[in-house]
Amino acid sequence: MAEREECTGLLEGEDDSESSPSSSKYCSSEKQLPACCDPSRLLHRIVVLIFMCFLGFGSYFCYDNPAALQTQIVQDMDLNTSMFMQLYAWYSWPNVVLCFLGGFLLDRVFGIRTGGESLAVAQNTYAVSWFKGKELNLVFGLQLSMARLGSTVNMNIMGWIYSSVKGLVGSPGHTTLGITLLIGCATCIFSLICALVLGYLDKRAEKILNKEQGETGEVIKLTDVKDFSISLWLIFIICVCYYVAVFPFIGLGQVFFIEKFNFSPEQARAINSVVYIISAPASPVLGFMVDRIGKNIIWVMCAVVTTLAAHMMLAFTFWNPWIAMSLLGISYSLLACALWPMVAFVVPEHQLGTAYGFMQSIQNLGLALISIAAGYILDNHGYLFLEVFFSACVCLALIAVVMLYFVDLLRGGDLNLSAKKRGQLQQISDTEAEQRERLLQQNREDLARLRPMSAFGLRNRYLSRLGAQVQYGGND
Repeated sequence: MAEREECTGLLEGEDDSESSPSSSKYCSSEKQLPACCDPSRLLHRIVVLIFMCFLGFGSYFCYDNPAALQTQIVQDMDLNTSMFMQLYAWYSWPNVVLCFLGGFLLDRVFGIRTGGESLAVAQNTYAVSWFKGKELNLVFGLQLSMARLGSTVNMNIMGWIYSSVKGLVGSPGHTTLGITLLIGCATCIFSLICALVLGYLDKRAEKILNKEQGETGEVIKLTDVKDFSISLWLIFIICVCYYVAVFPFIGLGQVFFIEKFNFSPEQARAINSVVYIISAPASPVLGFMVDRIGKNIIWVMCAVVTTLAAHMMLAFTFWNPWIAMSLLGISYSLLACALWPMVAFVVPEHQLGTAYGFMQSIQNLGLALISIAAGYILDNHGYLFLEVFFSACVCLALIAVVMLYFVDLLRGGDLNLSAKKRGQLQQISDTEAEQRERLLQQNREDLARLRPMSAFGLRNRYLSRLGAQVQYGGND
């Protein structure tokens, strides 16, 4: 009888091991990894954050080449202001489509993007994937800081590089300009390496943490765009109306400071880059502050109002422009830290790539149209009308912020919650998610045990229960 029970136990144990092949795989994934290699540990996330930050360095460095070389480009290529601004417009037109397509593909198929603005979409999506509920505003601030470090370096060295190349070539012209721009483009190789490493780390984390999209059963569709909430559409409007009053202004700022304030080209380049100089150190600090306080909508409102004040100072006063540009730098940093993370609060995680892609797409559509309009206004009406136009765009952003505040308040949203309250809700959500995961794992194990036995196993179990001696491999 004891031999029978022992044999039965062995047979049942053998069957269980056959019926639950996932158990060994699950246990293997639980092996302790070094902190720098474990995606669930802070040290590994810091490594990922470093690559995220450097991801946008080359892209933003190259984007601001026209602003840094405005005088040289206009002279060497014999352009007027409208034609000069077409450089920014032609950058934006392809990204109207590529950003949305890139975001959709990231959610549906891939994990790596191509293109300047698509790269920014990937950067934002990766940030939410790795840091949602864990200093997300600070992470956005750090990303902006490193990106704007690229812009700052560009603004302050491209003129020197142009002069050095001109000395070697012997004269200004399209050859000198082309070599200068080619040297600047070399920074994109560095960003490409960071993108490839980040894509690998993200895919590796999905396998280790079992975060594959297929397990959720939620698949993004293009038709989901029509179901975006009104809060998300208002965030889109704020994004477009705000940034069209910043980037085109910086693109035209060098000549503006030369003409209105009688600055030298070197002084004009310095003050035109002050927005980026301030945003580099200020963005992480402001992001940390928003993380600790919360109230994202209030901070966005403060940023928009401050930007409006800066533009009005530049338009209607002759005060030292360093004051207005410093305010613009602080407000620009604050808005980026508070606005972009809000998308993660109103969009399901499986739609984040598409949402950020659509946000970048309509931002680029606005930048393309406003760049053309800004060039036309400047050629025909001057800088005063242009500054009034930019102020009007910021006013539209302010109206959208006020509407977002009331929509979030009436619908009981969490965009304007304090950090403490948001943390409590996040903790409840994480607990519920862990409980659901445990139930799913238990259900999988139960179903595995109920899987039909093989004919050989069924025969042996039947014989053992009858008291017959079961042979294994010909041995008694």
